[in-house]
Amino acid sequence: MRNENIDGEIKLQQLIASNQLKAVAETLQSWAVPEIADLLIDLDKPHQILVYRALPRQRAADMFAYLESDSQDSLLEALTDADTRTLLADISPDDRTEMLEELPATVTRRLMQLLSPEDLHEARQLLGYPDESVGRLMTPDYIRLRAEWTVEVALAHIRKYGSDSEIFNILYVTDEIGKLIDIVRLRRIIIAEPGSVIRNLLNYNFVSISAFEDREVAVELIQRYDISALPVVDSDGVLVGIVTVDDIMDVAEEETTEDIQKGVAVAPLETKYSLTGATELFRKRIVWLLVLIFVNLVSAGVIAHYEEVALAKDFIALALFMPLVIASGGNCGAQSATLMVRAIATGDLQLSDWLRAVGKEIVVGGLLGVVMALIAAGVGHLYGGNPQIALIVGLSMVSIVFVANAFGAFLPFALSRARVDPAAASTPLITSVMDVLGLIIYFGIAMAVLS
Repeated sequence: MRNENIDGEIKLQQLIASNQLKAVAETLQSWAVPEIADLLIDLDKPHQILVYRALPRQRAADMFAYLESDSQDSLLEALTDADTRTLLADISPDDRTEMLEELPATVTRRLMQLLSPEDLHEARQLLGYPDESVGRLMTPDYIRLRAEWTVEVALAHIRKYGSDSEIFNILYVTDEIGKLIDIVRLRRIIIAEPGSVIRNLLNYNFVSISAFEDREVAVELIQRYDISALPVVDSDGVLVGIVTVDDIMDVAEEETTEDIQKGVAVAPLETKYSLTGATELFRKRIVWLLVLIFVNLVSAGVIAHYEEVALAKDFIALALFMPLVIASGGNCGAQSATLMVRAIATGDLQLSDWLRAVGKEIVVGGLLGVVMALIAAGVGHLYGGNPQIALIVGLSMVSIVFVANAFGAFLPFALSRARVDPAAASTPLITSVMDVLGLIIYFGIAMAVLS
């Protein structure tokens, strides 16, 4: 099967190279849209145009939506105004909005001039919503029914306008001013008597979201209620669009990627890593690294403060166990913070649960600290050759792990309360802060024991 696919791709490449438009069109009928998009990326502009024109209008629009913004920009430059106008008319409104957001301003202005009056109004309306809002994500292509219609009238309306809807099995019922009343499934309409009134088929139990709400909330609602589409309303409850699960999957992936990048102290990338240049990567990473340098300078100051005492007491062995104890605190704090950040992101924990969560992590930190302290004390006695060293290492371990676990659990809630993304409680930040606290605890216990 693999060889057949390779042979088919080679044959298609030959047809494209020889500019056989009809043969290319026939061959591409059996290709999936994402595969056509991958093929298009590797072609030069004349052959990109050939493949684009070999596709039916809707498949061409679907293929275009799969391309990255730079590939879309390249293809648009090669298309004529007539081709571009056709493409813009066929592409879905949410994909069109995303494209207009990503493309350079000069290209966007050109495209806006090519839109039909209806599409231009629609694009301006969608682009008027805040960045990262549901309004930027929604599509206005859905089937709207009136509550006072009969089933017979509703079915006639569905037959007339159903082909333009992004989803077909979910219908939205509104009143005379467009306010969302309820949601009804097509199956319910089909099995009802033709003379039944739509209002009598409703149970008035639905979930909706504001167009100005953050798109992460839409992800949470679709996941929580296990629905394939979410109606979007304005401040008056008027239905203005829907968000579908395919758009939500893209958002969920982007948000997860952002959290992972923040978790290692990297400012979120605006495009995929493969499309990001070295200069942009430098800019995204340098800020936090500089901040962490200053945090670590505090650690150096703590060591310098206690250096004279440690040398005077001739307990150089303390330095031997410093990395063991300090690193353990950073690791425990990072574990605790990561668990809290993910639980908050998925809705498993609310801000009001902070005391319960921190309390649980305090108990866990105590248990972890005791076990790790026993091992660390044994190692301290074995290599330090002094019971006092063993005691210092053991007490430091239990204290630092306890504090690190509590701090790691508390910080994400504190950041969320301050309206800062809890993912900013990154592993490097937790580790650097615990380096400072750990050194203070370590040398403080050493001073108490040695005195």
